[in-house]
Amino acid sequence: MNCKNCKNNLQENSDYCNRCGGKVIRNRLTFKNLFEHISETFFNYDNKLLRTFLNLFKSPEDVIGGYINGTRKKYVNVISYFALAITLSGLQIYIIQKFQTDFTFYDTSTEIGRKQQEVFSKIFNFSTDYQSLVMMSYIPFYALLAKIVFYDNKKFNYTELIVVFLYAQAQVSICIALITAILIPLNIVSFTTISLFIFPLMFLYFTYCLKRVYGLNKLNMLVKTLIFIVLLGIAMVLIITASTVFMFKSGMFDDMIEAKKALKKG
Repeated sequence: MNCKNCKNNLQENSDYCNRCGGKVIRNRLTFKNLFEHISETFFNYDNKLLRTFLNLFKSPEDVIGGYINGTRKKYVNVISYFALAITLSGLQIYIIQKFQTDFTFYDTSTEIGRKQQEVFSKIFNFSTDYQSLVMMSYIPFYALLAKIVFYDNKKFNYTELIVVFLYAQAQVSICIALITAILIPLNIVSFTTISLFIFPLMFLYFTYCLKRVYGLNKLNMLVKTLIFIVLLGIAMVLIITASTVFMFKSGMFDDMIEAKKALKKG
């Protein structure tokens, strides 16, 4: 008898190949063993993907710290996990566009309201069309802020902090995508409502991950969190200011400004 994967010679009573580790399959496919295989592959706790997802909540220091320290077989590697998050985020956008078509946030019965809605739609469409790039662009920024906040703690270098936030961002994105996939088609809540909780929950999870991977006590983490909030607030003001200037320069607000002028004249 030969292994069907690597063609290695096996004994008749072998259950696994002693060269490649492949399982010996003796029975033909049936619905029963096909379902058992699917269940074992995707829903068993020993499954690497499920184990990674659960332990990023229970013990993120084991997943993230393990990868940084060289343990690469126990959990899904950071690049694959982030790629999965991007894929599920794409599915999330598809579900939102299919089941929630009304994204009207302004009074479109007025000229100024229509122009404001057009600007919002352009920004929303850009963020959805380039979501993967937007997600990736945040990671170096978060890592830089963390490096500044933890300037007195040399446990992780900048590249290792990027790994920390790749895992953390992926975990948050996967959770949001799963919640969206369940709630939006059932019309339980709108994505607008979900989006109100995204940043607070993301911030709390990032704080939790940093506390665990750095091994800080509550007081130290509170101080670091306050510093992070101040730096993040300053950075967000600068980003919003730069974005607003760019949109003015690109003419995105021209129609809205003209509509306001016409409204005042009328």
